[in-house]
Amino acid sequence: MLHRGEHISGAEQHLQHFLRELFAEGAQTGDVRDDVSSDELASYCLHALAAAGTLDSKAAARRLVTVTLTGLLSAG
Repeated sequence: MLHRGEHISGAEQHLQHFLRELFAEGAQTGDVRDDVSSDELASYCLHALAAAGTLDSKAAARRLVTVTLTGLLSAG
């Protein structure tokens, strides 16, 4: 991460924007929680899933994805 190029930063910004829009649409339909901004949700997800690279097993990575997805769901 120390020597990241502009193309990586641009790709991350594109992914952040894509997720933000996706979560905003999901909040409008009631599928994604609306008590947290879509921008925050996108940021939380990207940081949480980046942590998957540090986990010891595929099972742990799957659990992280499950926890992350569960945190996105609307309570209604």
